[in-house]
Parts: sequence; structure tokens; C-alpha cells
Amino acid sequence: MVDNRNVNTSHRNKLSLCSDDGTTLRQLHLAKRTHTGEKPYSCSVCGKSFATSSDLAEHKRTHTGEKPYSCSMCGKSFATSSDLARHKRTHTGEKPYSCSMCGKSFATSSHLARHKRTHTGEKPYSCSMCGKSFATSSHLAQHKRTHTGEKPYSCSVCGKSFSHIITTWPGNKRAIITRREAILALPHHQSWPSTNGERHRSRSHIIRSVSVCGKSFATSSHLAQHKRTHTGEKPYSCSVCGKSFVQSSVLAQHKRTHTGEKPYSCSVCGKSFATSSHLAQHKRTHTGEKPYSCSVCGKSFATSSHLAWHKRTHTGEKPYSCSVCGKSFATSSDLARHKRTHTGEKPHSCSVCG
Repeated sequence: MVDNRNVNTSHRNKLSLCSDDGTTLRQLHLAKRTHTGEKPYSCSVCGKSFATSSDLAEHKRTHTGEKPYSCSMCGKSFATSSDLARHKRTHTGEKPYSCSMCGKSFATSSHLARHKRTHTGEKPYSCSMCGKSFATSSHLAQHKRTHTGEKPYSCSVCGKSFSHIITTWPGNKRAIITRREAILALPHHQSWPSTNGERHRSRSHIIRSVSVCGKSFATSSHLAQHKRTHTGEKPYSCSVCGKSFVQSSVLAQHKRTHTGEKPYSCSVCGKSFATSSHLAQHKRTHTGEKPYSCSVCGKSFATSSHLAWHKRTHTGEKPYSCSVCGKSFATSSDLARHKRTHTGEKPHSCSVCG
């Protein structure tokens, strides 16, 4: 004979377990699979298994090519809602993932995780052949080629192969780029002189070069952004005041002048700022750091604008002119002070006698 009291007690305990944290019985089963490793949903095409039906449905799109999630701003389509959400940030400039150590913000959680390693020094990717560790999986993959001799990057003109690609960024900085970026970027080899003295040329070179100034870029998006400096195009408009901007990130920054939002906080004194650059500048008041040095006299400054003002003491440059008398000044504050000699304005009042 079955003890109904024990059955009822067991049932009540299950309900209690589910209601305590607001979790449904189905969600409880899903959670259990993270412990058991059970994957009951299999792909009929390739046999790969998944813990949830939604993960299986998402995977199937890699076979069908279906992209049901479309961007309302540019029409581009994506296979998953998370990919669409990530893409939309390229329009809004939103960077919801902030570093708790330095305040720098990122558009994706993976970029934040990678950035945090610059603070912690963590290198979670280890080479199985020699044990050497790396901060990113791409650096590990690149390192492994020193063991395997693999050269996956081939020149479309002469067929020469390379283990990795090095590109030159603004300021003559050299950086190893990822395989995804390699699709967009032209290997420097392709613009080196060939054996007959001519230079390699390819469609990718045309894509990333500006016909007006000849400047080159690693990605098509950076090229499109640069072209606006020639065309004057400002496709990102503020819905509040109508002001337009060249970049979505600058628009997002501008919007804070309307909302008053200051998402970047100083970990030392708690003061908040609208931009990460203003926070970085403020932090120097605590650290005393002065990274901008005068090439003439060696004097250092906390901000680039202070260095620019200082340089005028050497050059004698006075870019601010009075529209009334034509007299010129080295700083805008000196010009504003001078203008009061014409207007008679006296904005500073004595608190004692007025």
C-alpha cells in the first residue's frame, strides 16, 4: 500500500523548491542538464546535440541560412536575437558593459572579459604542446602555428602564404589582426613590389583605400567613417535637438547633454562624468600623471588641450581674434576677457558690497 502522506509531502517539497526561487518545473529540468550534461535535442542534419529545443532551432539556421531577425535601422538580418542586439549597438553607440577597474565601456561582454585581462594579467589559453599561456584564443591560435608550421593566409596575386598578418594602424602602430579582420584587411604583402617591380593590386586594396586622399584602412566600416570627413555626411541625428554627427558613438555621447547621464564614475572620489575620456582626465588629478610633454622644453601636462595652449608660448600663435578690433589672443578665455573691454560687461560681483 502506497503511503499517500509521503507522496503528498514529496509533491509539496517539489512545489516548494520551484516556488522558492520563482523557477518553473521545466526550468528546473533545464538547470539539471547543466550538471548531468544531458542533451536530448539532436540535429537531423549533422547529429549535433543540444540541451534545449531553442538552442537546436538556433543551430539549424547554420544549415538553412535562415536569418529571421532584421535590423530596423539598416535592414541587415541575423540568425539570432542576440546577434541582432549586438549589431544594433553599432547604430546607437551603446556600450553597456563597463570595466569596474578603469570605467572603460564595451559593446559586448566578450570584449569586456578580454579587456579585464589587461588588469588581472590572466592568461587562460594554454598551448598543449609547450604550455605557454595567452590572454586571447586568437593569440594562442597564432602561437600554435610556430609548432605546426601552418600558413593559412595566402596572397591572391602570387600565392605566397603567411602564418599571420601584420597591419599598420594610425600612428605607425603594428598589430596582428584576427582571421575575421583578415577578410576585410589587405595583407601588406599585396602592396609590396613584386619580382617585376610592379605592385600587387587586388579588389580588397581598392575597398580600403580612399580615392580622394589615398589613406588606407583595415575595415570597410573604418573606411566609410573616414569618407565622411570628405563628404561632410552626418548620418546620426539627435531626436531631441536635431543636431547631426559623423559617428554613432559621438551621438550617444551628445545625448547625455540632454539626459544629464554620467555613466563613468571615479573609483577614488565617486565623481561622475559623461565620457570615459573626461573620467580618464579627471583621474590624473588623483595620480598626478602628466602624459603630454612639450617637445620644445620638456614640460608636461595632464591634458592635450593644456599642452596645445602651452605650445603657443613657443610659437607665438594667437588663433582667437576679436571681431570688434581684430586683436588676437592665445586662448579663448583671454579673448572672452578682452571682449568685456568693448561690451563693458562686469560679470564678477563682490559678495560684500555688490
